Amino acid sequence: MRIGMGLNYSGGFAETAAEVADLEKAGLDIVFVPEAYSFDAVSQLGYLAAKTSRVELASGILQLFTRTPTLTAMTAAGLDFVSDGRFVLGIGASGPQVIEGFHGVPYNAPLGRTREIVDICRQVWRREKVEHQGKHYQIPLPAERGTGLGKPLKIINKPVRERIPIIIASLGPKNVEMTAEIAEGWQPLFYYPEKATEVWGESIAKGKAKRDPALGDLQIYAQTPLAIGDDVDHMLDWVRPMVALYVGGMGAKGKNFYNDLAIRYGYAKEAETIQELYLAGKKEEAAAAVPTELLRSISLIGSEGFVRERVAAFAEAGVTTLNVTPFAADTAGRVRLIEQLRQICG
Repeated sequence: MRIGMGLNYSGGFAETAAEVADLEKAGLDIVFVPEAYSFDAVSQLGYLAAKTSRVELASGILQLFTRTPTLTAMTAAGLDFVSDGRFVLGIGASGPQVIEGFHGVPYNAPLGRTREIVDICRQVWRREKVEHQGKHYQIPLPAERGTGLGKPLKIINKPVRERIPIIIASLGPKNVEMTAEIAEGWQPLFYYPEKATEVWGESIAKGKAKRDPALGDLQIYAQTPLAIGDDVDHMLDWVRPMVALYVGGMGAKGKNFYNDLAIRYGYAKEAETIQELYLAGKKEEAAAAVPTELLRSISLIGSEGFVRERVAAFAEAGVTTLNVTPFAADTAGRVRLIEQLRQICG
């Protein structure tokens, strides 16, 4: 089992980069740099490449709609170059609030766009002349839509690798099926090991049936909070606001992927309550309505024995990397947690 971690750089990025170097020594395998509507992830990934030597560096995630496919490919190739082949391209659709509200572009056809972007990226990395006539992207641009002067081009530089690993953040059945078909890795949120097969098993099986063997086994990166000790159960309450935000506040009724997931996990009534409260502005009540059973099942929070059991459950459910959020007050505490988890994972 590999160990990953998403960055929270609110305290200053130089300090965070120094911490990543310490976490790298403690056994961290991969670090994810987010990009919602904050600073861009790319500049920070380049900074981390200069400050680390072994840990893999992943975008967590680059949004499908905010860059052209070829720019995404160029960016990934550049980050792979400056990190000596340690970059992992994490991509995902984000949501309409960010894409339309902050970037001002339509949030449409995320499934079709993802497939086309992956195909274009791999053309670029193989240094082929890029030619793609898809539904959502046409390269070169057809003459009737521009000057008519565009011609197929290949990237000038030789990428370090012609197959940079791609991780797709996805939740819905069709999106997960596509992820299992075309990507090296899958990044789900709120992964409930005991219910993973029931919720996603059919989609993953369908995708794997069409998967190119050259991609290797599907790598699953499960995000989960982490706290190890005999007196840490109260930290489950720290997870409540985030679950309530996603299940209750990400989108309108009928258009919330995370609410749908809670329903598929068997919490239909609770999901409805959380959403009603959150959309009414009652955020604390919404957080209180999140079932403790759900929080415990998606987390690594408890005694060492409990965490060991949960790690085994995640592994049994196909997870290959635990992408953790360590609950600790400082760098030393987070390093200790990663060291403890490293010992548990082997």
